[in-house]
Amino acid sequence: MPAYRPPHIPSTDITPRDIYLSRRNFLGTAAGFAALGLAGQDAMAAPLSAAPGAYKLDEKLTPLDAVTSYNNFYEFGTGKTDPKENAGDFKPTPWTVKVDGLVGKPQEFNIEDLLKYQLEERTYRMRCVEGWSMAIPWIGFPLSALLDKVEPLGSAKFVSFETVVRPEEMPGQRGLFQPLDWPYVEGLRLDEARHPLTILAVGLYGETLPNQNGAPIRLVVPWKYGFKGIKSIVRISLVEKQPETTWKNSNAREYGFFSNVNPNVDHPRWSQAHEQRIGEGGVFSTQNRPTLMFNGYEEVASLYTGMDLKANY
Repeated sequence: MPAYRPPHIPSTDITPRDIYLSRRNFLGTAAGFAALGLAGQDAMAAPLSAAPGAYKLDEKLTPLDAVTSYNNFYEFGTGKTDPKENAGDFKPTPWTVKVDGLVGKPQEFNIEDLLKYQLEERTYRMRCVEGWSMAIPWIGFPLSALLDKVEPLGSAKFVSFETVVRPEEMPGQRGLFQPLDWPYVEGLRLDEARHPLTILAVGLYGETLPNQNGAPIRLVVPWKYGFKGIKSIVRISLVEKQPETTWKNSNAREYGFFSNVNPNVDHPRWSQAHEQRIGEGGVFSTQNRPTLMFNGYEEVASLYTGMDLKANY
């Protein structure tokens, strides 16, 4: 994994929180529909409205420009700025998400259908396994709402996710030597997928997702390390056995299936006890803070009763 480097962000590029909070009152979902095609051409986001959600943080939001310019999205390159620099040719529309497997009603949903769900804004902590973190105002809807539409069978125990493969639009997927196997795949246990905290995000900071952040739809599971939040999803499958996951396949010693944020379990190459919050203490600085168990979302602890959390890193 690349070493952590704080982003270099000019102060003129930061959206102040008060301006963002006032501007979002004027955003409309219809404009989001109309501009999705444009978003695919220039990696710009479009306005998107959402109801205020119950999940908030009494913490300063990470500046918008940091959220959209300091990313891990290897399909566009392995450097932190590569996704923003290389995502301009990616087209997030037209887009469909296939939901199949052990379900009573397998379906394909286009992005316009998904944007009609009851969207809400939720501000979550995001903790990267590399030791840095952000506080992001996502827009999305509970994953459980989509699963209810397809009626999971009793034999379904896990949910598998798959990212798009488009080397003509994603330069990180080109070439003979690849950092990961494609498509990128992830998975959750069904009870994790149905937990109220788990959402499918279609926007952030009052706008549709920028390409570099996983347009047009991505997974957000705030109590897990960020690589579990698979981006640009094209398929969701209900399965009986634990699914394959990209980073576990790449290096099982360092990246497990569950990968819950746990300050008491170090990564084999660095401590997880503390984290660097991007943007805290000034535009160019980061601030060290203690990492919280389950990233501060202790309400999920009951999902893991009786499990050895160290063994299930």
